[in-house]
Amino acid sequence: MSVYKNDSKKNYDIDDNKRKKYRKSSILSAAIKKKSINGQFKFSQKINVPNLNPIKLTPRLKKNNLNCLSLFSGCGGLDLGFDLAGFNHLAAFELIPVCGYTLKKNRPNWKVYSGEKEGDVTKINWKNFNKLKVDLLHGGPPCQPFSIAGGQEGEADERNMWGEFNRAVNFFKPKAFVAENVLGLNQKKFESFLEKFIYKPLKNYHIIKFTLNSADFGVPQIRKRVFFVGFIKEADLKNFNIPKPTHSWTHLSTNNKNNMNLLNEYKLSKTMGLREALGLNNIGTDTLCPTIRSAFTGKRNTTSILNSSASQKTFQKLKIWPNGVQLTREKAAQFPAAKNAFRLSVKDIALVQGFPKSWKICGAAYQILGQLGNSVCPPVAYNIAKEVLRVLKK
Repeated sequence: MSVYKNDSKKNYDIDDNKRKKYRKSSILSAAIKKKSINGQFKFSQKINVPNLNPIKLTPRLKKNNLNCLSLFSGCGGLDLGFDLAGFNHLAAFELIPVCGYTLKKNRPNWKVYSGEKEGDVTKINWKNFNKLKVDLLHGGPPCQPFSIAGGQEGEADERNMWGEFNRAVNFFKPKAFVAENVLGLNQKKFESFLEKFIYKPLKNYHIIKFTLNSADFGVPQIRKRVFFVGFIKEADLKNFNIPKPTHSWTHLSTNNKNNMNLLNEYKLSKTMGLREALGLNNIGTDTLCPTIRSAFTGKRNTTSILNSSASQKTFQKLKIWPNGVQLTREKAAQFPAAKNAFRLSVKDIALVQGFPKSWKICGAAYQILGQLGNSVCPPVAYNIAKEVLRVLKK
């Protein structure tokens, strides 16, 4: 999923009291960090060695001779998932330059069009790419028009790019498409939007909408997202099955009724809790990471992954500090958090998002967190890709 255009237009309503509180906290944090750099703290957390290896969740499949094109590519969550499932990557289009750098860094052989000059899909004449044989088109149109944080203005939000996604699908006429977005699109208020901007413009496709949780695929995070999969052949849709969980996390939750018997009934692997995944010591409690916040640009670039007050309580229970995420594990180890909680690095967040260690995210810490927070977890994309492949190859 990508952000798009003017993502800083939303105002942040912060009163004077909150502003003073944030300023005080920021000054205190800066002072602690300075003392840490100068060696004035004896405390230093152990550099963690993760137990989770995301690449084991997505073993590379052999090439399948199907070509995919990527829009709103971000740092490549969908792209990587389909790549590992054997699809041939034709090209990626992404507005934000640093996302383009990430894609080029990891796959220098890919054709990546990024920045306002090359990656702005609103300005692209697809006729210039008419020689591309696209079997599948995938992308995550900006979620801000449908998220609570983005104001849920839907059609009225200039960041609504579903029209551009449809324009590309209708031009290339791929055998299938996959689109991803936030849970907000499941709300009743957006039913007319779905009809106007997805089902009607893509009337030549047979479409299914469903929700997946990353924790069901071995990712140690509660992260639910909506997916739209469309096939040009009705028979293909009838043959398509919503990807079934590969993992169970019942051992981490007492309220997970839908997943309660999966572990024993289907002999699924266990999804690790956050502490176990990061390789931290056992404190007698562990659970999934709360949803990593989706934010990139705006008036408050931040190195926090905190999504809500409920999330904060979970992090406190796990003795993990969700703010001031550092660029490396070494820097995190030198920067003590309150109450000796474990301070995270961007490497840890990439792991919790399901990206393999080999996938390098470019930019400053806040830019890396922004890219990760807006991405599709690769293991989720991978399992969708495998099911689409099964259908198209039948």
